[in-house]
Amino acid sequence: MPQIVILPHAKLCPEGAVIEAPAGKSVCDILLENDIHIEHACEKSCACTTCHVLVREGFDSLNEATETEEDMLDKAWGLEAVSRLSCQAIVDEEDLVIEIPKYTINHASEGGH
Repeated sequence: MPQIVILPHAKLCPEGAVIEAPAGKSVCDILLENDIHIEHACEKSCACTTCHVLVREGFDSLNEATETEEDMLDKAWGLEAVSRLSCQAIVDEEDLVIEIPKYTINHASEGGH
């Protein structure tokens, strides 16, 4: 079974983590099932950017981003070429290394609190 390596995140996963990642599930669902409480303000409907992640390894193994996801990602804080919405990124058979950005668009609009 593939694994996801979560790089350390000060609030959500201070020590980092290595978790089992069943193929066919979204990165967001896998994180939530493993008590990594990534934001998902739109309830995983691809209507916000709060579940934005950076896929540091294994990016090409994920399903291709839809035009809707690409449009949403344009609004994400800290957008990079390896950015995905974790609610839309479906795990295949390859291991992933995921970085959860320090801030989301919510933090930016709320002054980082």
